[in-house]
Amino acid sequence: MALSLFGLAIFLYFSLQLEEGAPIPTSAVASEGVAISYGTVLKLMHERTKFRLHSHEVPYGSGSGQQSVTGFPNVDDSNSYWIVRPIPDSSSKQGDAIPHGTIIRLQHMRTQKWLHSHLHASPISGNLEVSCFGGDGQSDTGDYWRLEIEGNGNIWKQDQRIRLKHVDTLGYLHSHDKKYTRIAGGQQEVCGIREKKPDNIWLAAEGVYLPVQGS
Repeated sequence: MALSLFGLAIFLYFSLQLEEGAPIPTSAVASEGVAISYGTVLKLMHERTKFRLHSHEVPYGSGSGQQSVTGFPNVDDSNSYWIVRPIPDSSSKQGDAIPHGTIIRLQHMRTQKWLHSHLHASPISGNLEVSCFGGDGQSDTGDYWRLEIEGNGNIWKQDQRIRLKHVDTLGYLHSHDKKYTRIAGGQQEVCGIREKKPDNIWLAAEGVYLPVQGS
């Protein structure tokens, strides 16, 4: 595990387009209380089931037919890494901290597509479908998620419970025990749901956490 995360840190150092003068990631594993900044690469863990938010180059067989998003049970999987990005035309830059209420985007590291949602029905439960769509230079408001921090604190940190609310559909990023049995066997459904429920809660887990500018 430590070796694979170290390898990820080296990969990011050489492959991500870091801004001139941006801090170099020095640790692949965040400790509790570490602030999350733009450019951070992380896994989001569903609080109740401990599954990681995941995507892969397998399209949905229904709904939009876009790249599927699931919950993945194993920790060691590179398809569960997401890059935290600001929205286009934002003044935010890499290394900036992310306050409660900010609209962010999550870019799937392996395929470069954006975490996306819309009014298509999800395959198992019939809730709002969550997919991966677009790519560098191709993004719209379907990729926008509002960060809601639960409890105390106004800045997103690694040990905080969060919700992500989709701007267009008002659905919360959600998962549950309903699992796929065929193509993504053993993985669980990720969808959007408009009600605020315990299964909307996520935590930042493994990743490469860039230092916050000025810290």
